[in-house]
Amino acid sequence: MKRCLIFGTLALILNTGFGQDIPQSQVPSLIVNSFQQSFPKAYDIEWEMDGELYKVEFETGLTGRDHDIWYDKTGKMIKHKEEITKSELPKKVSETISRDFNGYRLDDIKKITEGEKVIYTVELKSFREDWDIALDAEGNILSKKID
Repeated sequence: MKRCLIFGTLALILNTGFGQDIPQSQVPSLIVNSFQQSFPKAYDIEWEMDGELYKVEFETGLTGRDHDIWYDKTGKMIKHKEEITKSELPKKVSETISRDFNGYRLDDIKKITEGEKVIYTVELKSFREDWDIALDAEGNILSKKID
């Protein structure tokens, strides 16, 4: 009984810590229309509630590029996180990574746009250690955390 209570509590905590999946039919049409106009070729679409925001996870392109977008209830895009390739990083970001993390392999590169602000996150891997870093478009390191 005690074990069942512990697992039940853990499941409740995990469920409330993450967004709640919802069917597209429960997403306001204003938001769905805005999304479909911006990403008409999206596939593998999943909607969820993330607090007061509607979050959509989907893929685009032949390689299945991952995207996460958060919309407010008026249909305004609040945040867009998208998977990008190394070649899509701004030159200044690539230069900072080459200079400060020479010999590291780049993995899981994301471009995160919130309004006018753009941040790039990158996992850097080597035989010795791994880093998670965030940089602005000018190549300034905003955060770095050893993984």
